[in-house]
Amino acid sequence: MTEVTRRERLRAATELEIRQHARKLLVQQGQDAVTLRAIARELGITAPALYRYYDSREDLLHHLGKDICGDLAAELNRGLESVNDEDHPAKVFTVCHGFRQWALAHPREFALVFASPVDEIGGWGQAGQDEFGSVFLSVVGPLMAEGASRMSSSSEEVSPELRSELATNQEALATAFSHEGIEMPPEALGPEAVHSLLRWWVRLYGHVALEVFGRFPFDVRQADRLFESLLSELADEVGLTRS
Repeated sequence: MTEVTRRERLRAATELEIRQHARKLLVQQGQDAVTLRAIARELGITAPALYRYYDSREDLLHHLGKDICGDLAAELNRGLESVNDEDHPAKVFTVCHGFRQWALAHPREFALVFASPVDEIGGWGQAGQDEFGSVFLSVVGPLMAEGASRMSSSSEEVSPELRSELATNQEALATAFSHEGIEMPPEALGPEAVHSLLRWWVRLYGHVALEVFGRFPFDVRQADRLFESLLSELADEVGLTRS
């Protein structure tokens, strides 16, 4: 038993070292530079030897993405430490600001996790599938539960076609919240509330991605103010008061 435990510790240490080298390549040279051959060269071993630890490059990138999500979650949680636990709107805005700041400081990590096709490297960005998802759910869950009627009434009317599509997302969200130990009343996960949450994420992510990749359609010198304006609009839509 002791020998097995020692072997497992050694394997975990090697896997971590591999991911550390992979992340260094990612940050310094970009995602295309993260290859098994390059990492093997850094470690002084043969590329085939890496297959004892990761099935493929995509498998390695998937685990690297989970590491990055863990770091992002830790940073967001540190930001939440100074926020009153009952002040759910303040927690939402703190996470929004923290997400943007992290993305701007870690553009290549952001690109790997939030701007790579899911079928290439896995779906760790989905709510409930990673530590970032846990933070996200823990912040928006209580807000949705407390303001279900407000979010439903303030959201734009959901078309029948989209309502049908959102039904699957309602079930997935309910399962994710349950997995995190967050009890949600059924009305908090109605189609209007889910639609409102989706609109929040699309607009928040859209701004952050455009800013990170420098893809605004024209020169924006006051991105901070533009972001604050976006948050104010989102807050007004669901009747939140910004402190």
